[in-house]
Amino acid sequence: MLSGFKDFILRGNVISVAIGLAVGAAFTAVVTGFSNAFIIPLIGVATKGTGDYSKAIFEVEGVKFPYGLFISAMMAFLITAAVLYFCVVVPMMKVQNRFTKEEPVSIKAAVRDCPRCYSEIPAIASRCAHCTSDVEPVPEALAKAGLLPAQR
Repeated sequence: MLSGFKDFILRGNVISVAIGLAVGAAFTAVVTGFSNAFIIPLIGVATKGTGDYSKAIFEVEGVKFPYGLFISAMMAFLITAAVLYFCVVVPMMKVQNRFTKEEPVSIKAAVRDCPRCYSEIPAIASRCAHCTSDVEPVPEALAKAGLLPAQR
């Protein structure tokens, strides 16, 4: 029983997830510190207030609603999401796009039905392979295959 647990823990993906969570928590702390040190004061300058909404409350019949905590958490989330998107996702998409190769277009990928026998034939075919009747190729398929200039 313990050997199965040991195998589960030592499996690579469990350790990777644990490391990812630890790095994510540290990254969140850094972004929260940046937010509290720079973004919140800038919001305060823009709104002519303190920018710290964490202590904002309203009362209804003696019950306090600390809506400022929600606003602060929402701002921290938006700032963290923006930093992750612009500092991690966008650069990774650029790197992936640089190394991905365009796959060649298969001229037989686009298909259509023969107007005479209703069998499936390639869109660039000029003759049906089933009934041998003459058919007009689809111009868009010919252009995509590089056999005809693109239609405008």
